[in-house]
Amino acid sequence: MDYEYEPSDEAIIEKILPMYLNVLIFRALVETSAGENGARMAAMDNATRNCDEMINTLTLQYNKVRQSAITAELMDIVGGTEALKG
Repeated sequence: MDYEYEPSDEAIIEKILPMYLNVLIFRALVETSAGENGARMAAMDNATRNCDEMINTLTLQYNKVRQSAITAELMDIVGGTEALKG
């Protein structure tokens, strides 16, 4: 038994094929956008980590220099005190 369909096979293909191509193009664009956003998130995460590391390194360096200056001042004070005693 043969069945007849309306619309015809050709009409269905003419209607569905452009829609299918539109979906494929849209999917490619969405995947590209998602990939770009993922790359940006990774880059920002790396930048944040590097910044935190740099802040920690500079804070340590600053504290060492400050401690050295304080120690030098204390040595001058102790030296002056010893000079006054003698």
